[in-house]
Amino acid sequence: MAVSDTNTASFGADFVEAAERALSSGRPEQVSDAELERVMTAAVRLFAAKTDTENASVRPVTPERVTPTDIVVTVSALIRAGGLNLWDVSMWFNRAKQ
Repeated sequence: MAVSDTNTASFGADFVEAAERALSSGRPEQVSDAELERVMTAAVRLFAAKTDTENASVRPVTPERVTPTDIVVTVSALIRAGGLNLWDVSMWFNRAKQ
């Protein structure tokens, strides 16, 4: 089934709203671990695909909306989930863009 361009603008809106509501209420558990994993997996895969195929600088986050701690906690969890170590990451960190 094809998705029209008008629908793509709303992708993620429900999740973002639920996440913001959970964060503002101080109750992050309102978003289930399974749903967060599902969204993070899709976002990581899409981000990697876009940066590899579009040869563009896609910003992964809005810097003003996350803290350095948010970023390091997330990156560390992604590194562990992928079974990587910092040496593996260093090999990719400065890779040349094609």
